[in-house]
Amino acid sequence: MSETTETVADVIVIGGGPAGGSAAGLLAKQGLDVLLLEREKFPRYHIGESLITGCVGVLDELGIREKLDELGFVKKFGGSLVWGQGGRWNFKFAEGKPEFLNAYNVRRADFDALILARARELGARVLEEATVKETIIEDDRVVGLRYSVRGGGETEARAKMVIDASGQARVLGRHLTTVDWQEDLRNIAVWSYYQDGESLSGDEAGNIFIEHVPGGWFWYIPLNDGTHSVGFVTAAANAAESGLDLPALFEAKVAESVHLKRHLSGATRVSAFRNARDWSYVCDRFAGPGWMLIGDAAAFVDPLFSTGVTLAMLAARAVSDAVPVVLADPGREDQIFNAYEKSYQEFLESIISFVKFFYDAGLDRDAYYQYAQELVDPGKLFFPRQDFVTLISGLNSLRPIFDLSLDEEIAEQRR
Repeated sequence: MSETTETVADVIVIGGGPAGGSAAGLLAKQGLDVLLLEREKFPRYHIGESLITGCVGVLDELGIREKLDELGFVKKFGGSLVWGQGGRWNFKFAEGKPEFLNAYNVRRADFDALILARARELGARVLEEATVKETIIEDDRVVGLRYSVRGGGETEARAKMVIDASGQARVLGRHLTTVDWQEDLRNIAVWSYYQDGESLSGDEAGNIFIEHVPGGWFWYIPLNDGTHSVGFVTAAANAAESGLDLPALFEAKVAESVHLKRHLSGATRVSAFRNARDWSYVCDRFAGPGWMLIGDAAAFVDPLFSTGVTLAMLAARAVSDAVPVVLADPGREDQIFNAYEKSYQEFLESIISFVKFFYDAGLDRDAYYQYAQELVDPGKLFFPRQDFVTLISGLNSLRPIFDLSLDEEIAEQRR
């Protein structure tokens, strides 16, 4: 039997994706001793290449926004859609909150590796190919983990706080929370990559292109290596009823499209098809004694508006604000965690409600604008279209997401 060793940290982060890497980096930047455990070896493939402007501020705080430009990631200034009545239309991020005019389309293997490397540079101890074996709970409080690194023995790590950023594996969450599955968003996605596809041009250059077709919708995302990521999303029930395997269904739906088939007319598929279940869910709790959930470990939202990475990174920033205050004053843990959960839940309720409403593809686009306003700006302080763009940028018209009302304490803690 292998011998168990021990280690101690202020914070343990499970998972090295955008949520975990960002949280570890921002916490280490404040002088905390952070241990990050990542199951895989980076770089590794991941879907979710379209970013929205809600995460750009976190990139700035990490000090890596310029790196995205150096790596040549495609700048996107908005989105182009064939959805609802009236045919094709588009929007610009600048129409919402113009603090950040563009986001990016990224190769996630490179993007995620960049964030994880930055966490190391900021002082986090990062262990790759490290698998969590068990959660250590004492007196109803999470106090650490047992893990093993590939080829090595088991280690017991103790910490004052454990952050679950393990994605849909939900390493902590599957034991400590229950999940509310969104039955009417029980979808499946199938995708591949194409070379020499026709790119959008002019003001639409770099935009994600979304086209609704009978029974589902496509994404079309330009990447910096000259390929396009092309995916089809449909209800799992529709896929089963079609009688086709997923690649055949993908091809059949391309043929039913109006614009996408033209963009792909001279393109060559250069990868195998991949698929994943896109079944939206929300955990009933996001924090508890000694632990917090962020990113897909807390909730997964349908990919229609590309909110996944932004929600992950905004939650990571909230954790980096909250944890130092909790560690300095443990008596405030419940208060701060309640504020974190309330803010997280409110935005999730808004974006999930909006996704469900938007899936009615037969409405006039003004209906989408007005519903967005009802969700985030009921006082009608802004124009409905502005509220729509703000919401799908991963922001909020009236107050920041994860507003923990800790401004003075955070400033003092960082000093």
